[in-house]
Formats: sequence, structure tokens, C-alpha cells
Amino acid sequence: MFLLRAAACTVLLLMTALVSPALAEDVTLTSRDGSVKVAGNLLGYDGEFYRVDTEYGVLTLDGSGVICDGPGCPDLTAFVAELSLSGAPTMGAILLPALLETFAARNGFAARRIVQSDDRFIYELSERASGAPAARFAFFLSSTDEGFADLISDEADIALSLREVSPDEAALARTGDLGDLTAPGRSRIVALDAMVPLVADSNSVTTLRMSDLAAVFAGDITTWEGLGSVAEPIVLHLRDDNSGLVQAFRRRVMEEYDITALAPGIIRHASNAALADAVAVDPFALGIGSFSEIGNAVPLTISGPCSLSADATVTNIKSEDYPLTAPMFVYLPNRRLPRIARDFLRYIASPAAQPVIRRAGFVDQFPAAMPFQEQGQRFANAIESAGVDTDLVELQRMVRVLSGHSRLTVTFRFEGGSSELDAQSRSNVALLAEALERGVFDDHELVFVGFSDGDGPGAINRRLSQTRARAVREAVRTAARTVDPTRLTLRTEAFGEAMPMACDEVPWGRRVNRRVEVWLK
Repeated sequence: MFLLRAAACTVLLLMTALVSPALAEDVTLTSRDGSVKVAGNLLGYDGEFYRVDTEYGVLTLDGSGVICDGPGCPDLTAFVAELSLSGAPTMGAILLPALLETFAARNGFAARRIVQSDDRFIYELSERASGAPAARFAFFLSSTDEGFADLISDEADIALSLREVSPDEAALARTGDLGDLTAPGRSRIVALDAMVPLVADSNSVTTLRMSDLAAVFAGDITTWEGLGSVAEPIVLHLRDDNSGLVQAFRRRVMEEYDITALAPGIIRHASNAALADAVAVDPFALGIGSFSEIGNAVPLTISGPCSLSADATVTNIKSEDYPLTAPMFVYLPNRRLPRIARDFLRYIASPAAQPVIRRAGFVDQFPAAMPFQEQGQRFANAIESAGVDTDLVELQRMVRVLSGHSRLTVTFRFEGGSSELDAQSRSNVALLAEALERGVFDDHELVFVGFSDGDGPGAINRRLSQTRARAVREAVRTAARTVDPTRLTLRTEAFGEAMPMACDEVPWGRRVNRRVEVWLK
């Protein structure tokens, strides 16, 4: 795609001799001095730029440099931005509307919700002073699958998703005009949630191994006796198969243990709230629900084969110390959105939006600090796990380095079998860089602390964790383009396998342990 600005642009000059008015179909765009004309089908106008399908390909033209003529020309004096969002009801029912209403109030718009059906509604934003409509955000709430299908078929501008794009969806998108949906900038994390095993308050089970969770939903464990409780059948509850939560559960839990088929007879639910309500009243029920919609059910602690475990808490979800954290994505098209849409996307990632996300019941991404004094259990884990490769001298060094610091909830983890940051960590790079640019950490020291799993020699693991810490620091420093380096100190430390967060005996535990933490002094 070419971006052409004003009549002096070289590409437009080349077209002067090639395009004649006779070829015009829907629109003809003429430079202000009349020397250049481009004709074709108008694909869209975002209030600033025209997108025109010409015989030379799809061109994007700056509206300030051209005059539009033809039946397809928009009314520039009454332009209303149109945006369609399709996908996960978990995001579209409460979270996005709450953010949109707050965005409108902050920017001088009045927001009016127009309900069309149970799963379709429109938010119309109007200028508060004049009452003139400025934008319409049309929501279609179906499923993550449908959101991607609508985005790929150009029936939606934004897909709302509870999971990352699948390889099949990404391949299908590349065959059309969407390009690479896995590329940087094509998705953003709006908020965080988590998958949680839920039981009734009367259930005596409080902790569940990840392997047992997979075995239960595979039908290999069928009674609570197999989980150390009573000899009663386990009644399983799950969302519908087209739910992004179920798809993430299959990938993150079932496939982790090479399980492809779910047990027969699972009770299915159309919403997270309905699932939580059903589990809460049945002492023998076990369901996979959402942290944001627990209701009266009780979440179980996740553990591995060793003594380490993790609860679904706001802090653990932000830091990805909880192994089933679930980012909530928006996926974007391979073209410019209208300015008001771009402003809205910037707003949802801003500090001002984070309290709105919390009030809506989800986990925000704003960095929180955990003082050194509150890290007792983590240091106890380090002492308990110490061995030949992590001796007392190394543990004492770690305490000396981190004493007087607070750990931020911004943690960086990596894709399985890769040195690439995972989706939440890529988002954390942008969030931390923005905080640096706003001066949040001016006159402070940030220490990027690398840790590894326990697989391999300790010396090599310390070098790997140092390499990762430096790589993350440089990624943040590069993203924070406007930061004055004299305003703060960014340094690295590495302690290898010294402080495990999960069990190294299982792949998901090793992924949790391979991380870069950020400590603030």
C-alpha cells in the first residue's frame, strides 16, 4: 500500500500520464492544482484518508491534498466514522462498552446505546456541543471464532478475542488483504483474565494438580475419590466449544498432556456466569470458568508435581505467575482505522483506562509494586529449592541485590521453546516504555532480573537468564524513544534457577520459571 501526500508525491506524478477521466468508476481524486488524477472504486474514507482500489492496486490518499468527484464521494461536511467490532461476548458485553462510554465522556462526546437484538447493538457518539454524530461503533457478540471469521471476510473492523489467532486463521488472513495477523501492531491486549477451575464452597478440595485437571476433563479420573475426596462422581462443566476460553483451555491444559478428546457428558454453558452459577450449587461439580466471573463458586489453587502452587489472584495474573492467565485481545485490519477509532485504541492502553477495566471486573495491566518484605514465600521457595548449582553464597547475593527494592507486576516470559516474548510480555514492553516516557520512574533505578528453569548446568542457566534480562531491557529502552537516559537507571541482574515459581518437572512449570522480573528502587 502506498501513502500519497499532496500533488508533489512521486507516485502521483507518475500516474498523471497513465490515468484519464474516462477510466473513472466510483470516484476521481484530483490534486489541488489539477495536475494529477486518480480514479477507482472508493473502499473507504476515515475522515482523513481515502482508500481507493485502482488498476495500480489499493492506494491510500491524503484527503487534504485532493478533491473528490463522482457518485462514491463521501459528504465531507457530515462525515461519521463507522466501526464494526465482532467476537467474544465476555469482552463486548461489559468491558468495551465501559471503556467506550468513559472515552466519550473524556473527549466531549455524548454516547447513546442503540440495542438491535440480544447480540447486536450500536454506540453512537455525538459532539456534546452541537449534537452532530461523530462515530458509530457497531457490536456483534457471538464468539472468538466468529470474530476472526468476520475480520478475515472484511465484515468487521476489529475482532474481539479471548485467545491468540490460530495458525489456520493466520494462514487464511494472509491469502486475502489482511496480511500477517501475527505481526507486531496487529493485535493489542485490552485487559487480563484467567482460566480457573471452579468448585462449590461445600467442596473439600482446595488444590488441584494441572495433570489431574487434564485427566479429569479427559475422563481418566471420574470420581472425587481420585482427587483425594469423597467417592462421588465428578460432574463436569465447560463453555461451548466455540468459546475462546474453551479453545485456550484445550491448548494450554489438554494439549500440554497430549490429550485431544474431552470426556463425554460434559455440561455446556453459553456464558461464564451461567457456568459459575451451576457449579456453585452442586457440591460435586467441577468447571473451567473465568476469573472475572466467579460468582459464588470457589477457584482452586493450581499445583505441579512438586510443592509449588499458584492461586488466581490479581497480582499473580498480572505477573503471569499464575499459569493460566488469559489476555483479552483486539485484532486489527491491515489498514488505517478512522481517527476516532485510533484515539479510542490509544485510550484503552492508557493509565486513565486502567481503573475502568478494574471496575468492569477484569485485571488491568498497570504496573503495581510488591515490596521486598512481602516476598517471603518466594524467598522460602528459593531456600527450599537450593542445591549444588544454587548455594548459600548465591542466595545471599540475591537477597543483597534485591533488598530495598519492590518487584513490579510487569514480568516478561517467553513462547514455548523460543526466545521470543509471549503476547502478554510484548504488551508489557509497550506499557513499561510508556510509563518511562511519562516519567513515572524518573530518579529511580529499574533492575531487570533474569531467572531460568532448572534444566541444565547452573552456570549456563545464569548466562541464559542474564542474556534474556539484557534483551528485555534493550527492548524496553528501544520502545521508550523519548526517554532521557539521564533521568533513570536501567540495569540487569541474573540468578538463573535460584527462585523457581513452579515445578521444573513439567513443561508449563519450566515456562513459568523462565522469566525476567522488574524490580524498582
